Amino acid sequence: MDDFIKSEEFLEFCHKTFDNMPVTIDFLDKDGRMLYINNAFADFLQIPREDMVGKIVTDINATSKFLENLKKGKADIAICHQFPNGKKAIVHRIPILNNKGEVVGGFGMIVFGEIAEVKKLVEKFDVINRELSLYKNYVNKFNMAKYYVSDIIGVSDKIEKCKDQVKKFSKVDLNVLVSGESGVGKELFVHAIHNASERKNNPFITINCSAIPENLIESELFGYEKGAFTGAKKGGNIGKFELANNGSIFLDEIGEMPLYMQAKLLRVIQEKEIVRVGGDRNIPIDVRVFSATNRNLKNMVKEGKFRDDLYYRLNVLSLEIPPLRERKDDIPLLTERFLRDFYKKSGIFRSFSDKAMQNFINYEWPGNIRELKNIIGKICVNTEEKLINEKDLPDYIYKSNYNEKYKIEDIGLGEYLNSLERDILKDMLVKYNNNKSLISRKLKIPRISLYRKLEKYNLTVNTEDIS
Repeated sequence: MDDFIKSEEFLEFCHKTFDNMPVTIDFLDKDGRMLYINNAFADFLQIPREDMVGKIVTDINATSKFLENLKKGKADIAICHQFPNGKKAIVHRIPILNNKGEVVGGFGMIVFGEIAEVKKLVEKFDVINRELSLYKNYVNKFNMAKYYVSDIIGVSDKIEKCKDQVKKFSKVDLNVLVSGESGVGKELFVHAIHNASERKNNPFITINCSAIPENLIESELFGYEKGAFTGAKKGGNIGKFELANNGSIFLDEIGEMPLYMQAKLLRVIQEKEIVRVGGDRNIPIDVRVFSATNRNLKNMVKEGKFRDDLYYRLNVLSLEIPPLRERKDDIPLLTERFLRDFYKKSGIFRSFSDKAMQNFINYEWPGNIRELKNIIGKICVNTEEKLINEKDLPDYIYKSNYNEKYKIEDIGLGEYLNSLERDILKDMLVKYNNNKSLISRKLKIPRISLYRKLEKYNLTVNTEDIS
């Protein structure tokens, strides 16, 4: 090896390979004598090549540490060095060893020609890092939980119990399954748990399992490499689990997930790593998994539609949200909150009369809180008056209250029928703008009979006077 470095064959190879390279390179023998130096290095030192070849390196550069590297057989990597011409640079000094571990020569090169270049590069990287941090923070704003425990509105016993569970679940790092009817606000509770936990400053990613086509759900969850399938992005794509790393992921409508994906999800939860579609590299993740469903997963397990092992992985902690009909004490508070939100967005102020609110409380709300919010918005838009009365409510809510308001066993059949008839007449007067001819036709009674009934119940002609 020693002879080869000094051979004409090696020198010829160096001239052909390195002479015109823009990278600075030199070779020394084991005694530190310059065997070869390329044009770029000679230009940097501002010394002709012929004046350096054959000389000991310290005769060329008195401050060189290369002899020490050769003596010790240890390399210096990316060391700052000042040359005789005053230039400072980052250099490598690497001893060349034979098969026996003996030093037979040395290889040197300049990594950065001047420290100023290094400073510029560092500054450039700093700028890039700052920009990446800004972009990351910007992206995280769209991937953060929005709601807190304080956003859970209600004072009923059942909702207070749910709030207590939210606080307990936020103190541990276990998976949570949230169940409840459609529209009860399951996502709100998941947000609240995340925002009260130690992961609150990390990503919160939501994915609706029922809204993604079956052939795309795997790539959405786990990402894909370039060329993984037709239409894939050129550089591949990161999946939801990677986006949620160190944070939480919320799998809404988990009962709609296909069986084959359930097996893949189970592996991810167990192994805490994902493999992108079309990839072969295991990517470690640290994610807390929240899931929600309005379906009975236990029954689905019995029917073979949901994996039992996945069910128990997801259902470490369980939270059941009660339907609105079981927490009617909260309806006035929820209504007030939605009216306030509507006012903030539109500048339109509305409030509920006591009778209108009682109608709301008596209604069963099959669509739960989602239905309540949507109906309040609809009423606020369609009503001209600031005070919302019974006449402003949708017919199906108003009429559904007849049987609730009057208990036949308490007031008797006669009084019950009279009360029911009075309410029907009031409703018709409002609906048909006191047009008694039209009302009598709709009710299929003579007009004179209608007048007698109106007189009986003291119902006046003017709508605003109807009590």
